Amino acid sequence: MNVPAHDGYHFNVMRRAIDLIDDADPKLSLNELAEKMNMSPAHFQRVFTQWVGVSPKRYQQYLALGQAKDMLAERFTTLDTAHELGLSGTGRLYDLFLRWEAMSPGEFARKGEGLTVYWGWFDSPFGLSLVMGTQKGICGIGFANETTEEATMGDLMSRWPKAAFVEDPMMLRPWVLNAFGAGDQAEEKTPLYMIGAPFQIKVWEALLQIPSGHVTTYSEIAEAIGHPKAVRAVGTAVGRNPVSFLIPCHRALRKSGGLGGYHWGLPVKRAILAWESARVDA
Repeated sequence: MNVPAHDGYHFNVMRRAIDLIDDADPKLSLNELAEKMNMSPAHFQRVFTQWVGVSPKRYQQYLALGQAKDMLAERFTTLDTAHELGLSGTGRLYDLFLRWEAMSPGEFARKGEGLTVYWGWFDSPFGLSLVMGTQKGICGIGFANETTEEATMGDLMSRWPKAAFVEDPMMLRPWVLNAFGAGDQAEEKTPLYMIGAPFQIKVWEALLQIPSGHVTTYSEIAEAIGHPKAVRAVGTAVGRNPVSFLIPCHRALRKSGGLGGYHWGLPVKRAILAWESARVDA
């Protein structure tokens, strides 16, 4: 059951447009994009700009392959100053509208035994998303565009194999609305319930300090959590982050400026980075 987290029309336009832009080589003109979307150029530009904050032409520039290197050069965040940056201007976006708590190591060791996890499918700016949560908050977000719905479901369920899974999108809908639709206008913070090993939790907490529109490196995260030589382990923990987008593993890059990996597909990572950069600059 799909329950739109925001105006379904805008989500569907954005999802299709992002796919078209990401796959296009060479870049598509406004008229070409509008024609593929079965819309007039003026109407498409208005809807697109309303959601992303910039024009389709500008967004295509953010999706360029060199954008990651540019971000690393211009918007590199040391985690010592990230909190200050996150509190300034539009850089905060969604980040200040989250609150989180972590499952205890003992609870994690039980692999979800005794835990009820609710789930539902939702439209998002980055394609169809699977959202999972407990009574305490969102504990999982996965994207299905680059995989399949079955693979995404199996992936998240395997994180907590002894939990009881119950389909209940309406229970999750207010949190998802904040996460994908109105996070920067929400009256209450979106709760996260971080279910992972202690080392993973440290890495995910570090990721939460990186403001929207900024990036850092795996080695910087390793330094920040007190394990400077554990870059490979940090990379693994980043990749195992179950709450994509809200715990922003997409903001971790290689020192070289390469995107690194992304559990739900590099096109999704590029789209999220471009979307955040565009909204910050706008």
